[in-house]
Amino acid sequence: MAYPDATHLPFNSTLIQDVFRPGPPDHDNPHIPGFWLVMQNDHLVLAEGQSGFSLPFGAAPAPGPWLLPPVSIGTWEGRPLRVGRLAPEVAIPQPYCPVPTDYRTSRLDDRLLTLSGLARQILHWRDRSQICPSCGGLPRTIPGSWGVCCPQCSREYYPRIHPAVIVLITRGDEFLLVRKPEWPVGFYGLVAGFVEFGESLEECAVREIKEETGLAVTDLRYLCSQSWPFPSQLMAGFSARYVGGDIQVDNDELEEAAWFRADRLPPALPSRISIARHILENYAPGFGKTLVR
Repeated sequence: MAYPDATHLPFNSTLIQDVFRPGPPDHDNPHIPGFWLVMQNDHLVLAEGQSGFSLPFGAAPAPGPWLLPPVSIGTWEGRPLRVGRLAPEVAIPQPYCPVPTDYRTSRLDDRLLTLSGLARQILHWRDRSQICPSCGGLPRTIPGSWGVCCPQCSREYYPRIHPAVIVLITRGDEFLLVRKPEWPVGFYGLVAGFVEFGESLEECAVREIKEETGLAVTDLRYLCSQSWPFPSQLMAGFSARYVGGDIQVDNDELEEAAWFRADRLPPALPSRISIARHILENYAPGFGKTLVR
């Protein structure tokens, strides 16, 4: 597989670059009709027709109250694109409906899913940049950017993306899958974890593998990355080859870890839209692209 294909994973902006042009929040004329990304809880409010779901266009798809006022984020198909969050009690009128954006059960196509992820990240940042963590002041947007500046102490803050690693560990024709206790029954995924202070991505990958499974690895190789808006992460994917140790599960993190093969898989695997599934289908021994789950 050619490396650039990985950038077209859902939630990566390359997937929508032909129709979406990002823009700063202060460049908007509210009188010009546009498209809407309206979140209510973890649902995206969409228009539903015979051809499927589409973004609302024109006036807002529901009246306030807005938990977060709408803000421009650029253009979609050459028209303004605005994001906002509605209060949970707001009734959504026909022909609009709230559609779940959960990555395991989503009914959205990849483009709408990517837009929902963008909305999630922007709203997450706006939720957490309302109050200055240094002095308690009320930050204001820095013109031309998503950054904010506190007028009381002059500190500036910018959106925070949290790096994490996810690793495919192979042993001959086998690969390691792990299971967290909070995951659905029968569901397995790859070892993953957040980067800590002072770590490189590679150091984080080796540490997480050792801490969670007790295994030693070598030949660590970078594969691909994915924006992961749950709530605001960047997942860096790696492969590694097993060189020693017995599986010793960290029960604070995992419920189980085990070796599998392409012809002997667990009942449920990561969603097709995830970097974990992308890595399995393209790099796990014998897995290929033929399996449908």
